Amino acid sequence: MGSFMRRSFAAAAVGAAAVLALSACGSSAADSSGSGDPETLVLASIPSEDSESLQQQYKLVGDVIEKETGIPVEFQNATDYAAVIEGQRAGKVQIAGYGPFSYVTAKDAGVATTPIAVPVDAADAEPGYKSYAITKAGSNIKSLADFRGKTVCFVDPSSTSGYLYPSAGLLEAGIDPQKDVTPVFAGGHDASVLAVVSGQCDAGFAYDTIVDKVLLEKGQIKPGDVDVLWKSETIAASPIAISTELSPELQGKLTDIFRTKLNRPALVEAGFCTDESGCALPEGVEYGYVAVDDAFYDGVRKVCDITKAAACQG
Repeated sequence: MGSFMRRSFAAAAVGAAAVLALSACGSSAADSSGSGDPETLVLASIPSEDSESLQQQYKLVGDVIEKETGIPVEFQNATDYAAVIEGQRAGKVQIAGYGPFSYVTAKDAGVATTPIAVPVDAADAEPGYKSYAITKAGSNIKSLADFRGKTVCFVDPSSTSGYLYPSAGLLEAGIDPQKDVTPVFAGGHDASVLAVVSGQCDAGFAYDTIVDKVLLEKGQIKPGDVDVLWKSETIAASPIAISTELSPELQGKLTDIFRTKLNRPALVEAGFCTDESGCALPEGVEYGYVAVDDAFYDGVRKVCDITKAAACQG
């Protein structure tokens, strides 16, 4: 799963200057035909460190949208999710790349937006990932309830799968993640796993792929080094959300584009790239997109309710 899907919810911190800049940008004046749809579609998301590279990554997405709708696409770099939220609230952003928490923040604050698709690694892949609780193989810790009094490795206070979902799991098991354990913030998912294996932590949390694949392939752990004693529910992937102030016809077209035309096989068939490896999709989009709806993010709402996390307040 790409890093785009695991981006920290800390990026939702408010940046007033960025909010004003994005809200003011874009040439999304209403079409003179009376449909209410803009003459240009503005797509906004959080850039990577190299914003020019991200513009290039989204170019193919924009090309497909323009071909299918006849409306040009302008890409806007946002410095944080607050800017994306306020851009949609102001009607200046029609297509938004959110994180799961920032989407819930926007939707539940009344922004006219709805999720239509999320990136996946393969056509049959689950549109999300899980947090694992792990121990060193052979540990006498068998459940989250056994974490009381133990030294527990988390990733970072702003990590969804490395702290927030684990905190919810511990609280549901009757364990306060701040008072009933000795928390250690390892700084990375790999570091959390390795600290457990080395005995620095009695137990720890990390996202599924780092345990099941990444560290094994790197030779940093061996099969059987750790026991997985808890798995979170699926953590919803980061959505593409569109403005519900667009006409129903245009909303339908955009939904169909992301769900059926923005995947590697379809892009090759349509002639946008010569082979699947040459399709320049955005960061974290290994295969393409699949359908989701608002209910897919109820798990995030549940975690917000349990943890009362600051991220859930926007």
